[in-house]
Formats: sequence, C-alpha cells, structure tokens
Amino acid sequence: MAKMITTNNTTTTSLLFSSPSKTPSFNSLLNHNNKKNTCALFLNNPSLHSSYLCYRLTTTTPRVSTAPVEYAPSPPPNFNFNEEISRLKTLRTRLTYSKKLKHKLSIIDNDPRVKRFFSSGGVARVLNSFNLEANEVFLFKCVVAAGQEHMLSVLESSYAEEETVRSAVKSALYTLAEMIERWEIDSNGNGKTIGFNGHNNNGVVFSEEEIDDFKRLLKHLGEIERFYDCIGGIIGYQITVLELLAESTLVKHTSPKHISENLSRQLLEIHTPKGLDLSQNTEYASQVALWGIEGLPDLGEIYPLGGSADRLGLVDPDTGECLPAAMLPYCGRTLLEGLIRDLQAREYLYYKLYGKQCITPVAIMTSSAKKNHQHITSLCERLGWFGRGRSSFQLFEQPLVPAVSAEDGQWLVSKPFTPVCKPGGHGAIWKLAYDKGIFQWFYKHGRKGATVRQISNVVAATDLTLLALAGIGLRYNKNPGATEGVNVLIEKKDMDGKCAYGLSCIEYTEFDKFGITSGPLSANSNVLLAEFPANTNILYVDLPSVELIASSNNERSLPGMVLNTKKPIVYKDQFGQCHSAHGGRLECTMQSIADNFATTYSSKFINGGLEDGLDTFLVYNKRRRVTSSAKRKRKHMEKSLHQTPDGALLDILRNAYDILSQCDIKLPEIEGNDKYVDSGPPYLIFLHPALGPLWEVTRQKFKGGSISKGSELQIEVAEFMWKNVELDGSLIIVADNVLGSTKACRTEDPELHYGHRCARCKLDNVKVQNLGIDWEFLSNVYWKHDVERCGECKVILHGNAEFEAKDVVLQGNHLFEVPDGYKMKITSGNPGIAVQLDTIEEKMIDTGSWHWKYNIDGSRIRLELVEL
Repeated sequence: MAKMITTNNTTTTSLLFSSPSKTPSFNSLLNHNNKKNTCALFLNNPSLHSSYLCYRLTTTTPRVSTAPVEYAPSPPPNFNFNEEISRLKTLRTRLTYSKKLKHKLSIIDNDPRVKRFFSSGGVARVLNSFNLEANEVFLFKCVVAAGQEHMLSVLESSYAEEETVRSAVKSALYTLAEMIERWEIDSNGNGKTIGFNGHNNNGVVFSEEEIDDFKRLLKHLGEIERFYDCIGGIIGYQITVLELLAESTLVKHTSPKHISENLSRQLLEIHTPKGLDLSQNTEYASQVALWGIEGLPDLGEIYPLGGSADRLGLVDPDTGECLPAAMLPYCGRTLLEGLIRDLQAREYLYYKLYGKQCITPVAIMTSSAKKNHQHITSLCERLGWFGRGRSSFQLFEQPLVPAVSAEDGQWLVSKPFTPVCKPGGHGAIWKLAYDKGIFQWFYKHGRKGATVRQISNVVAATDLTLLALAGIGLRYNKNPGATEGVNVLIEKKDMDGKCAYGLSCIEYTEFDKFGITSGPLSANSNVLLAEFPANTNILYVDLPSVELIASSNNERSLPGMVLNTKKPIVYKDQFGQCHSAHGGRLECTMQSIADNFATTYSSKFINGGLEDGLDTFLVYNKRRRVTSSAKRKRKHMEKSLHQTPDGALLDILRNAYDILSQCDIKLPEIEGNDKYVDSGPPYLIFLHPALGPLWEVTRQKFKGGSISKGSELQIEVAEFMWKNVELDGSLIIVADNVLGSTKACRTEDPELHYGHRCARCKLDNVKVQNLGIDWEFLSNVYWKHDVERCGECKVILHGNAEFEAKDVVLQGNHLFEVPDGYKMKITSGNPGIAVQLDTIEEKMIDTGSWHWKYNIDGSRIRLELVEL
C-alpha cells in the first residue's frame, strides 16, 4: 500500500509491504521517529531474522492545496490531450491490424509508456509470478499504455488535484519497481517469486483482499476489452474519453456561436420534429393502439435496468445496503413488479379481445452495480418469475466502466487494483444484446419488434402511448421511435453533398454544444429548448434493423457516446472515507440508436411531409401520460418535486382524475406540485392497469358517484364494475387472481393463464363511509402507499371468489374476506347490512357468474356485461 501525506512544505510518499514470518510482522508501519515529513518502509524478510531492510522515500514539492478535487484546474498545464490521443490512435491502429496475440504483445511492448514502466524488469517479474496467461498480460500492458499504470501498483493512491502530487506517486511506483528487482535476488543469487496464493518463501506478501481485488481486476479488464472491441478495447475506451474531454474543454472556452459554426460544416440545421399527437387525433390514436394490441404476439419487451441510480439514494432499511432502482417500493410494490404488471395488463387486454394466451418475452439488462443483477434475479425467483416461466426472461449483465478524472482522463481508484466503476449508460444495451444473443432469442420466440421503457418512468404504460408506438412501428415497419434530453429533426450534409434527415435526441449535457438555451434567445444561442419535445426513452425498435447496427463492429454499435462531467463522482476508499472528484465515465445513450437511420435526399427537402418518408418516427401525448420519473430522492425541506417519487405520485393521481372525471364521478382536481410540497396529496387512487389499460376500456367499468377529499381507493381486480358509488374514507379491494390463475407445468414454474378462475367484484348504488387514512400521521409515505388508517372497508378475494354489494351503506370499519369458490352478496339489512355467502356453481367455477365481453367496433373497443 502507499499513502501520500501532504504537509506544509513537502509531500511524502510512503510505500508499505509486509509478509508473514516467525519474527514480528509490520503490516502498516509509519515510523516518524520524531522527524517530520519522512516515512520508513519496512520489508520483513525471514532470512534476515531480526534485521529489517529500510528504504526512505521523501519527495519535496511545493505545498499542495487541500481544496476538493472537483475544484482543481482542468486540464493540468503539462498535459496535452492531442499528443496523447495521437499516440494512442497510432497504437490502436497497429493493434487492429495484428490478429495474433503474440504480435499484439510485441506491438504494445514497443509503446514508450509500456517500455518505461517495465524498464527495470521488477514489475514484469512480479506480474509473471502471478502465473498470468498471455492475454491477461496483454490487458495489463494495455492499462499501462493507456496511461493508467497506477492501477497496477499496490499503492493506496490518494488522488490530489495537482499534477505535482500525481508525479510523486508515479515516481514512487518506479522506485518500488527497482526495489522489487533487487529484492527478488537473495544472497545466493536465487530468484524468489510471488505465488498466486499471495506469498512466497522469502519476500513480498499480498493480502487475501488484494489477491481477490487482483482477480476481479483481471476479470473486469477482460470485460472492458471485449465490450469495447468495436472501438479498440481498453485503448479505444481511453481514446474516446480523451477526445470527449478535449471537446468539453473546447466548449468551455469557446462561445456557443463559434461551436455552432464548427458544427455547421456537417450539421445544416436542427428542426422541431413532427409526429402523431395522441391527445389531438384521438380516432387515429385509437386505431394505431389497436394495431399495437393485435401485434402483441410479434413484440418483445426490453428493460434497461443496469443503472446505479445514485440520485435515488435507495438503502435497505435493515442492512444499510445500497439498492438499485428496480427495488424501490413504489405504490405497494417494487418498480420492477410495476413494469411486469403493466405488461400483463396489455396481455390481458389481448386475451379479452382475441381469446388467446400471449406471453411476451422480456429481456432485462442488469449490472453488478449495487448487486443489481443479484437483486433482480432474486426478486424474480421469489415471485416465481411472475407466473410467466423462467424461459420467458433473459437477463444479461452490463459491464461496468472506469470513472475518470475530468482533468486528464486518469482512472479514479478507490484502493489498490480497484478502479471506481459505474455502468456505461443504457446505450450499451444494443451491442450487449447482440453479444449475448438476445436478438436471436427474440427471433426464436417469433418476435419482430420490441418496446423499451426505463424503470424510473412510472407512467410510461398509461393509456395508449406504448400500444400506439408499437402499432405504428409494426404496421409501417418503422425503426426506433421515441415518445431529459430533447428530440430533434437533424439535417446533415454527407460526403457526396446529399442531405440526410433523421430523428435524434440531444442530451441536456450537449445543449451548449448545439446552441440550445432554456432562457431567452441571445447572440450565443440558436434555438429555445421549449421548441423541442422532451425525450422520454420510451422506444419501439425493429429488431432486425437494430441488430444490424449492434453487430456493425464499429462505434455505430455504441450510439451517442458522452462523458458527463457536470456531476461529481462520489466514492469511498478502502478506509470508508468518502471522496468527491470532478469526473465522469464513458456512457452510451440508448435512444441515440436512431442516429443510424437517417434518410438521404439528393437536395435539401423544402416541402412539408418530410417525416412521413423517414425510417424513424415520433408520437406525442400529454406529458403526464408519457413520462413522470421517480429517479431522485427528495431532499429535506426541498420545494421541488420534479423527478421525485412524490412528484410522480401526483401525476398518477392526475391521470386517475382524468379517467374518473369522464365517468360522471365527482372528485377534487389535483393542483400544481407546489400545493403539496408541505402536505400529502388530496386523496389516493390506485387502479390496477388491467382495468384498461386503455382508458376507453377503464371508463366503461365506472359510472357515477363521488370520491371525497381525503379518501383512498385501491382496486386490484380486473373484472370490476362501479356504478353510483359514493366514497368517503378508505375502500380497498384486493384479489389473489387479478388476471387469472396459475397452472402447474411439468417443465417450468407455474404459469399464469389469463381469464381462468378470475376474481370478480361489482358495486352498485353503494355508499362507503369510514375515517380512512390518518392524514395527520407524520410517518405516512404516500408514494409507497405506506399509511396509517383510522378506518377502512376492505374486500379480500381468494382464488375465483366474487363480491357484490348493492343498494347498501357500508359505514364504519368492514373486512369482507371471500374464500375460493364462493360468492358474497352484501345488501341492506334491518338493521345494518345483510351478508349472503354461496358457493359458485360448478359450471361457473372457471368462468365466473358474469364477465365483461370486449368487442372491437371500428377503431374502438366496446364492453358488454354478460351475466351467466
């Protein structure tokens, strides 16, 4: 290990090694001996018995600032981006043309940086003592060639902002190499090696933790080299990082006007894109949504869940362990459960329309960040793969990528052999899907296209947006379509002078580059942010078209590479101390896959209707029906609810208001977010998506009545009817068989069969009155649906149970629990209520005593209540 000690006048770098012996071991000796600014290095050698070798390494430098690293100057004066990029590009070119590993090793050995690092021979012998394979040696040398030799030290690299300190660390590393070289030869001239078990008979010792870190580093480097092979592996990763850093440095010191002038050599114009507005052209919107339902057997579902979701700050309350976004308990269930629930609602609608079972294959990209892959797998297993069977899921793990300093692209290190790593953006999903065979897996399931949605957007499946998006894509064979960057129509000129047009997304980190401003237009800005529609990362993709790009073996397969250095990288070192560095990591943007589908014309397109001829498309809808994210934790006393679970809940309630208010149900309208910053929402309404999911379907199941302020309504049953119900308090209806029942399968987990033995509930001319939620209870967490109640009316339906209440007032607390195979009727009694419990007739066990019949009438869906 190594540690930099910053003092008033000097910077002292101490190198500490220890090894087991019969004599006392010094694992961490800093012997100041009453002398300031020096440290001793003790090497315990059993052959010396009570003697110790001591090396004193002291480097005197000017005083180093202790300001946080994010305030360090960028870049250091003596670092030349262009020279480093040129050197690495030359190396990459030579490596690309060499097909054999032996030749690649020969090439990289001639790199001046690698030569310098291994010049003493000591480091090479230490690495050789680990019995590395040739490809593993190549990976390590790539790291050195990329300028990241500090990764191979067993130093505790304490990153400072000044280049003088970094030079001191590297200088100490080379000194260590020379020491190791001398140290490996004993008095008889015999070489001593370090075995992979961490120790030898006579010399250096690595701790078990360091060995484990070493093994993990080997695995990690291999993953980076393989995933980024299309741009040159580790070397290509570093080239791209440096190019983006150099570009961002140029942007900082150049006016947007000049940047736009440079871009204009390739980019002619940015236009506001046109597309179908689902909220305006309702008849056509219904038609394309029907196409989406009809085409469900041709669709797959893709969930990019690999992100670290640091802003959400989700922690297990019992263990203190950081959790991924998929595990956020939202509205009574995890976000992942919410995604599957929305999907099953669409499959249930398909069953009701066509009488056929349809199980959509789901591909989920995970990562190792916050044990993401482990948590998601465990949740799926615990819930029996949601009654869909293990074979309908494919989980594939996204590699983590090194975080880099914004100063000069140096990889941040938390401890020896351990770079600070983060997921490399959702855009990694396309190439990774190709590498892992996901496209072929979809084809085996007979799928042509796929819908893509992110975990944090809790309203993405609201009403008809997803179905309309898929319907247009399937019917017209369109490529990626998208519904907090912005969507734009890009106009470029290619090498032949032709004009190419295509839809694209500009991330908020790139606004300056394109001269986009959120405020008034100025001399340095070209366009207003408000002119463009917000990107929501809801996509439809044509699988063969996207696979073609993903397999291209060049940078096209990694769309929209960006390096966002606007947010600090926060990490902990091996001692648990927190660090914040100004930096970022190379990320790909998922929606930028659309950049690869430009349509070319011989000249500039002047007439209208351009979008109709494009291979890509957009659809629009009201924002709260398309996107509302729970992606960041609300800070204490914060006034903004934007992108918080609290704010997303208000949009869910606004959508519930839009549904029910059109059904002659009176209820308070949700006001602006600022109204609820210091209080809870005016009511809670949670409707199972299978009541629709199309609102025109849901609205036919509700008619008349009212919901008072402060009330709570939760309906977890698809076969449901509400007629003239007045609610003042809490009404909760839950069922085991919301969509159907599971049947045992000999080869897999039990599978859900839609429509089979569903639970059912009818409410006709009913008043529900109780104290409901205790709105004064301080521990209520409304977005979790974790509340204290003073009273409630609750209906629990087991199996195919049915519940009916008619012409009755349900006042006070009530719990109606109906067993499997029974039907409960509630009517007015004298006094109070009358309860009748009957068994369901044998012939109705599977189908129930009534059901909603779904009929297609032109572009509309009409419901008919059928009594059996």
